[in-house]
Amino acid sequence: MSETGRSAAVRLLHRIEHENAYSNLVLRRSLGAYGLNERDQALCTTLVYGVLERRITLDYVIATHSKLRLSEIDPLTLNCLRVGVYQLLYLDRIPPSAAVNESVRTVKMLGSPKSSGFVNAVLHAVHRAGKDIVFPPEKNKKTHLSVKYACPQWIVKLWLAAYGPAHTEGILGAMLGRPPLTIRVNTTRTTTEELMHRLADEGVEVQKHPWLPDALELSDTGAVEKLPSYEAGLFHVQDGASQVCARVLNAQPGDRTADVCAAPGGKTFTVAQTMHNTGRVDAHDLYPQRTELIAEGARRLGLDIVHASVRDAQTGDAAPVYQRVLCDVPCSGLGIMRRKPEIRYKSRETLDNLPDLQYSILQRSSVLVAPGGLLLYSTCALNPAENRAVADRFEAEHRDFHPVPIAPELERFGDEPPHQLTLMPHLHGTDGFFMAAFRRED
Repeated sequence: MSETGRSAAVRLLHRIEHENAYSNLVLRRSLGAYGLNERDQALCTTLVYGVLERRITLDYVIATHSKLRLSEIDPLTLNCLRVGVYQLLYLDRIPPSAAVNESVRTVKMLGSPKSSGFVNAVLHAVHRAGKDIVFPPEKNKKTHLSVKYACPQWIVKLWLAAYGPAHTEGILGAMLGRPPLTIRVNTTRTTTEELMHRLADEGVEVQKHPWLPDALELSDTGAVEKLPSYEAGLFHVQDGASQVCARVLNAQPGDRTADVCAAPGGKTFTVAQTMHNTGRVDAHDLYPQRTELIAEGARRLGLDIVHASVRDAQTGDAAPVYQRVLCDVPCSGLGIMRRKPEIRYKSRETLDNLPDLQYSILQRSSVLVAPGGLLLYSTCALNPAENRAVADRFEAEHRDFHPVPIAPELERFGDEPPHQLTLMPHLHGTDGFFMAAFRRED
């Protein structure tokens, strides 16, 4: 049998789960290898992201209708069931009969013909039960929210303690579904209005971002990198939270600026644009292949003040020569699960050493800041231990740096001080993001 969108999705889900691979990289590298037509590629992509995003809910539904425990179902068969149940519950355009029959066909194709009757029985039972899932009772808040929003209990527990029930449910809801495609206009080459007209001529649905200048939201783009306006370097893809971060850095034309953990380069590019491509932006990262990505992006956008090079942010050479230093550290990524749903399945232990690493990078980066210069710490995490705790520790231990108020126009969470800002997907419509600003004494 030839490969289908569904069988390819099952294979890729198996790889992502068992190789701890990133979904976007696996899809980018593997879709072409299966010889799928455009329609099947789109279906495969939808199924992979959808199953990853809803896996906890899907497994709960499967367990409800299966005579076998999940641990007793072989991995490929389980992923066939997940793909089938996802179609039944969340894809209205696919007839239930197709979702069931194609799942049975797929499990046979993938070498488990004995499992076909089991898959058929479970999917028919799910279909008969309908789309109204009976979740665990709300009295057990952690379990209820975990199953309803397909998020591991340890993350739910973390957010309940940090942000309370209402905000936790808001965050969880916002993490489901595909996020908007937000771009940043390359203001060194065009204007927002000119780019809007050009994108419309290219068949793209475009509208201005509701509150960010020089930002647009796109839909019906197809492969965005194939758009003529993209190839011409008129924009780069960047979520609104990262654009806020670059705006808060407020680099000026002629400044010397450093981005110490710069790959893939979105914030570097926006900073260079706000500097009117005048001055210097040193964009560092740990690996040559990642700095080459930055360099390629800068060339496409015509940003010749960007200089990408390899540097270890914890131990690299440091001299106080920069007016602006952006320290966007490696983090848990708990603020971007809607973009990388596999982040949900990281173990709790992967967070344990992050705050020490982040503090080490922040401390080393502070040495780069010239007297009177600005240091901006940021993460794409929603986790106080990676965010406020690191910023507060730095403030307490570095008396030559003083807090600087940022973005007073944006809604704060709780008692957040003026020099810190947490962006929440349900409040701001962006990725989850944190930043804190400090100025070095003259």
